[in-house]
Amino acid sequence: MNIAGLILSNLNRGKLPEMTRRRILSSVPFGCRYRLIDFPLSNMVNAGITNIGIATDLNYKSLLDHIGTGKDWDLARRSGGIRMLPPLVSGYNPLVSYQPTFPTRLSAMMSTLDFVRNCAEDVIVLCDGNVICNMDLGALVEEHIAKDADITFVAQKINVTPGMLDRDDVLVENDEEGRLTSYARALPGDLGERSVMINVMVMKTSFMRNMLENAAAHGASSFDIDVLRPNLNRWKLYVSYFTGWCAQINSMETYFRRSMELLDPDVRRDLFGQEGFPILTKVRNSAPTKYMPGSKVTGSLIADGCVIEGTVENSILFRGVRVGRGTVVRNSILLQGTYTGDNVTLQGVVADKNVTIRDGRTLAGHETMPFYIEKGASV
Repeated sequence: MNIAGLILSNLNRGKLPEMTRRRILSSVPFGCRYRLIDFPLSNMVNAGITNIGIATDLNYKSLLDHIGTGKDWDLARRSGGIRMLPPLVSGYNPLVSYQPTFPTRLSAMMSTLDFVRNCAEDVIVLCDGNVICNMDLGALVEEHIAKDADITFVAQKINVTPGMLDRDDVLVENDEEGRLTSYARALPGDLGERSVMINVMVMKTSFMRNMLENAAAHGASSFDIDVLRPNLNRWKLYVSYFTGWCAQINSMETYFRRSMELLDPDVRRDLFGQEGFPILTKVRNSAPTKYMPGSKVTGSLIADGCVIEGTVENSILFRGVRVGRGTVVRNSILLQGTYTGDNVTLQGVVADKNVTIRDGRTLAGHETMPFYIEKGASV
């Protein structure tokens, strides 16, 4: 069975606004050396998918720089490979396929219609660009085919607490055979054990093409209200459950909290340690991190190319970070090229790329509201 892949990185505009003023959400750095898009992209490559389209949105230059020709994912090919699908490109009216304020899931999917029409593959796997997990998509497609499903949605059973769900999260219910019986947006009162969509789905290519063309012909604007609900009992819709670690980044609080979960060895093992399922990213050749006399590092993730003279505790440091003498970095995330002077104290800080923090500064935030320093800023 031939499989194509679609990554909807044009869907989450307005989320994590602090870090997406100059970049698209799917190109936000994560986990010392990765970008968010590396995870869905690696999952597809690991499943043998070699024809992948990435639907883009505004501020996608950093995404283009990161992906390049796709050679780091073995996708630099004459046939298939990786294709960037810029905004306003569609077989239908751009006003339908691309909404300049906040694109809906249906409009995001509609912007890929030309790609879907030209797909020779039988099945398409769709994934949002902000979903972080290590998933066996090959097994998911096999399950989809075995059930002869029109759409297979992937969900996760979680214990929902107040404030955990985003306004766009979807709760699903299914019968004993796994057939979808309910698909609805989460409400503030939805607490306890729930089945939450993780925005990965599988469709037959012909089914997806017909669905989108029919939706456009009828002026549909909502995937759940105009497309799914009227056909809930007519289409063969199934739910598959993912049991591994999974995160969807949609705010600074979730970015900080989910990043800090990587300090747990079990989480890292689940995400990065699965044999045969590597997480791939753009390769950079950097010198190893240099730990100077008197430096101290505990419970942290440190990328290569750093120079550490001070103390780092329970933190995540990306490539090329410099920690000065007498400086203490606790429970913080310092992105690539961050420079801290001497005798600096950081607690609950997220510093974007190429930030400079001068000598003697004390900056503090909380895990629910980290102190964020924008890209290239000097404090």
